[in-house]
Amino acid sequence: MKDTRSYIKQYLAKNKALFQRISEYIYQHPETRFEEYESSRFLASECEQEGFIVERGVADMETAFVATYGSGSPIIGFLGEFDALSGLGQEPNETEYKPVKVDVGHGCGHNLLGTGSLAAAFAVKSYIEANGLSGTVKFFGCPGEEGGSGKTFMVREGVFDEVDAALTWHPSPANAIMSLSSLANYQIAFKFKGIPSHAANSPHLGRSALDAVELMNVGVNYLREHIIPEARLHYAVTNTGGISPNVVQANAEVLYLIRAPKVTQVDEIYQRVCEIAEGAAKMTGTELEIDFDKACSNYIPNRKLESLLYNHMQELGIEQPTDKEKAFAEKIWSSLTDVERGGYLEVIKGFGYGGDGSEFAGKYLSDSIAEYEPTEGILPGSTDVSDVSWVVPTAQLTASTSALGTPLHTWQMTSQGISSYAHKGMLRAAGAMALTSLQLLLNPAELIEVKQEFHAFREKHPYRCPIPNHVQPSKLEEG
Repeated sequence: MKDTRSYIKQYLAKNKALFQRISEYIYQHPETRFEEYESSRFLASECEQEGFIVERGVADMETAFVATYGSGSPIIGFLGEFDALSGLGQEPNETEYKPVKVDVGHGCGHNLLGTGSLAAAFAVKSYIEANGLSGTVKFFGCPGEEGGSGKTFMVREGVFDEVDAALTWHPSPANAIMSLSSLANYQIAFKFKGIPSHAANSPHLGRSALDAVELMNVGVNYLREHIIPEARLHYAVTNTGGISPNVVQANAEVLYLIRAPKVTQVDEIYQRVCEIAEGAAKMTGTELEIDFDKACSNYIPNRKLESLLYNHMQELGIEQPTDKEKAFAEKIWSSLTDVERGGYLEVIKGFGYGGDGSEFAGKYLSDSIAEYEPTEGILPGSTDVSDVSWVVPTAQLTASTSALGTPLHTWQMTSQGISSYAHKGMLRAAGAMALTSLQLLLNPAELIEVKQEFHAFREKHPYRCPIPNHVQPSKLEEG
């Protein structure tokens, strides 16, 4: 039996150019939620060329797929994302804002995320094949993480039901285990329909849908004082009813995102928001349609699996950044606002970093791995990985792919998406995930402990998918 660490390191080093090419291809073909046709096709094709059997269009989503290699138990899954964000088109490797014609970009690093998970799956497949082992490795092509909760739809349709453990990661400025829980959320569109009329000649004949949207937003803003402080309410007016002020707006729409630490708390707030919307409709004499768009649960950490993942992160260590990478990172740091630079620790604390930042003195890139500290804290954000964690023991790490202080969903994040430093972090994450999965495969007792912890939690906390059965995945539409 070949030494796992040496084998995985050599495999990833040998195939470094392949995975960089895949990452760059996804980066250069940015696509938003559930429209990742080119990215999905390309990744699925790469899996087939590697010898995986690919099932496309799973869970009634065109861009979702599952690539499988091997047979028998255990079944280890790697979660890959590849969707981009609108409004974040940016020339790569630039230290100032340089937008591109197509204003879509990988401002959350999902080109790296998907490729890193793919690299881990390929490395494990190679080891299984080289040593004639039984066991199954699956790469899950998961679309629509950004505002779509693609994995939650996949969970609802049973895509992960046979998986023994799942691993994933996320790009950030830090190296750590993502040990925090997260906020559950609902996303809902409130659509108001009124009656058009001449705003001066016969305003009394009109019923303004835009008035209803504005009144609803006012009501929700007053609600903020009377919900738990951990909850968040965001909204975007996606349809104002037109650009003519002399016409009473007959149609208007607002999209709400409601977050809280638990799904039950989100649902309670959602019911109150619906009542406010109904009140706004009554006040304006308009009709209301409520469209439930998507939802996700809060993340459930698996401490045993996290500890295994952390040990392999430490075992692999960190390749030190080059002088060129350091200089580039310093310029990115300089492009940030004073507030962003001052709050750089808060960014990485959300990814599991628990230190005081002293090791970063005089640096602009992380060259260390944060101590693993299991915590009951909550990430002030949401992820559809959460729903996977309710049905499969799951662990996730973060690897440094950007300069310290870089906020996600910014042009700076997009700019660094295919840098040499980013690709180092991507392969670091792939190595740690691959070694962890091989430990579970080669040491059944470890997997038993992981599953015992998982089942102990689930016995007390049954899972309910937060997306109703009638709701189907929808593409991003902007009015």
